[in-house]
Amino acid sequence: MISVHAMLGMALVALGLVLTPGPNMMYLVSRSVTQGRRAGLVSLLGVAAGFFVYLLAAVAGIATLFSLVPVVYQAVKLAGAGYLAWLAWQALRPGGDSPFAPRPLPPDPPRRLFTMGLVTNLLNPKIAVLYVSVLPQFVDPDRGAVPVQSLLLGLVQITVAVSVNALIALTAGSLSAFLRARPGWLRAQRGVMGVVLAGCAVAVATD
Repeated sequence: MISVHAMLGMALVALGLVLTPGPNMMYLVSRSVTQGRRAGLVSLLGVAAGFFVYLLAAVAGIATLFSLVPVVYQAVKLAGAGYLAWLAWQALRPGGDSPFAPRPLPPDPPRRLFTMGLVTNLLNPKIAVLYVSVLPQFVDPDRGAVPVQSLLLGLVQITVAVSVNALIALTAGSLSAFLRARPGWLRAQRGVMGVVLAGCAVAVATD
């Protein structure tokens, strides 16, 4: 139904997005570092549920809705850009935070971990842009039903994103300890993350 080229292209886009620091990575890392790997994986289940919400919306034609009512898309895009800019400021400001720096966060029960993972992903502008603007570019109407192609491409993205995020959640504690022992590296990580987030905010707002 979908070509190998489309599948590989979608997988590469998904890999690039999941490796770029953003809300999902920050939440998963912070929970894994402060509450352990199990909490990180429960949070990841919520993130995965958010992916499926976007996927179902894409299959139902959310891109068409945004095309017919551009002001809705503009509102979503600008809100997402503002959120990214706020995250960038949190990282770059004097005394800013790094997701790998432990915080005195109270332990949350599994239901709250799942819910926060879901909400964090639903408010993630990178994922909204992916499903609204990028995924349709890999759909070829000549190859069959568009909803089925959208579903398959979305499953490719979800598989890549969940696999990489699971690896991040499982290794966050070890990476945090490594960075804490090297304050210069921790500051560099925070600076790089802030610059990347700021760049993403500008790109989303001006695209």
